Amino acid sequence: MGAVVALDALLHERRVWRGQPASLPAGRQPTGYPALDAVLPAHGWPEAAMTEVLPAADGCGELRLVWPTLARLTQAGGRVVLVAPPYVPFAPAWQAAGVVLRQVQVVQAATPRDALWAAEQCLRSGSCAAVLGWPAQADDRALRRVQLAAETGQALAFAFRPPAAACNPSPAALRIAIDARPAQLRVLKCRGGNAPAQPLPFAPA
Repeated sequence: MGAVVALDALLHERRVWRGQPASLPAGRQPTGYPALDAVLPAHGWPEAAMTEVLPAADGCGELRLVWPTLARLTQAGGRVVLVAPPYVPFAPAWQAAGVVLRQVQVVQAATPRDALWAAEQCLRSGSCAAVLGWPAQADDRALRRVQLAAETGQALAFAFRPPAAACNPSPAALRIAIDARPAQLRVLKCRGGNAPAQPLPFAPA
């Protein structure tokens, strides 16, 4: 007990420096969803990194999740590239979400391998703010190349993958699953911190 009293005295006399947990700076890539930003270590999308989005089914909110970011990026003059999207993008919906269509380019690919190559090149070029891809069958090695390309090009990479991919390890800095019923987000992995234990309601931004 005497040792405790002595330590308190040292602290009171400011003879011992007590470290304080450093707060992370505000994220430079907010998701557009304040509740999601609040639980992510970077307070937004991890910069220059790949984020995996795992929707329960096609169309259950994966584009709605990224539209606020794509709107912000394209309104600032950034280029967004969609590599081999599984469906034809419905331009009026993208426009209604605030995305500047002239800043969006769509790249078609003959094979999944070509799509991965195209995504890697777009990311590595340094001319894209964000690149979206749908690598359903990509292995860990291919995803690592995408992650490295995002780091090299300082771009955001979004990989939309089936929910079964959650069972496999991934080099993605962030993995988010989207549930349809109830509509919610589950952060499965986030670099720099622990994934939140509770899901987040997924309401429109």
